[in-house]
Amino acid sequence: MLNEMKLQAYGKINLSLDVLRKRPDGYHDVRMVMQTVKLHDNIDLYREDEPGIRLTTNLSFLPVDENNLMVKAAKLLMDEFHIESGLRMFLKKVIPVAAGMAGGSSDAAAVLFGVNRMFDLGLTRDQLMERGVKLGADIPFCLLRGTALSEGIGEKLTVLPKLPDCPILLAKPALSVSTRYVYEHLNVAERPPEAHPDVDSVIAGLQHQSIPEVAEHLGNILETVTLEAYPEIKKIKEAMLICGALNSLMSGSGPTVFGIFDDEEKAKACYEAFRNGEYRPLARQVYLTAPWQQRK
Repeated sequence: MLNEMKLQAYGKINLSLDVLRKRPDGYHDVRMVMQTVKLHDNIDLYREDEPGIRLTTNLSFLPVDENNLMVKAAKLLMDEFHIESGLRMFLKKVIPVAAGMAGGSSDAAAVLFGVNRMFDLGLTRDQLMERGVKLGADIPFCLLRGTALSEGIGEKLTVLPKLPDCPILLAKPALSVSTRYVYEHLNVAERPPEAHPDVDSVIAGLQHQSIPEVAEHLGNILETVTLEAYPEIKKIKEAMLICGALNSLMSGSGPTVFGIFDDEEKAKACYEAFRNGEYRPLARQVYLTAPWQQRK
């Protein structure tokens, strides 16, 4: 068994996000195209003799008890397999918190993967995904990574052709958006047909390996709630387009906005405009990244 592991937990963006209906159990059926990006958190795991799960992090405001998905993920496997050893975890958080990028889910997915390896539990990725969905709908995708169509509540995944390499700019304003608020104010039945994104056209763009085609059809039905409630998000989207992004979109329930570029210099110039230039007041956190691709 391994005594320590170093892991990377990658963020995601939604190239398309549609909500089909509200289910009787309170969840929503969705249909969305999810894409892993290279921006990631770093997680260190250490096996210890003293029983218990201990978590520390570089951000003082994050919970380090069972309110943290990392702790829940570790406990899920360690309880199931009656692991008596202790586990110490350190999280260096880089992905913006509560940003629509599945940072917490990705951290939990990394812990599931790490605990499985560290204690030789022998679970397959599919078996980890079955357990992960009990903790959060995004966790199965965070275990899968890459590019995928996500359906059901997010747990039904179909691998799609990868998004070709391209600059992706991420900008998160100095505000938090409650996912519960967004879904409570999204009455799908009252939304006109044009409010629903063209998910199939995004998939076609991926199949054609065309960045412009994918970018043209980016869409997120949750923007029908957030852009009205939070005009700052709309301003960031508009600024990215002015900078030369092929298109821009809010990821998940927000508030992070991403822009897809086909020109590295334009992307770098836009990054500087948000970090140190005229658009600096719009965003607190800004990152220039790219699609994550599976190493061959």
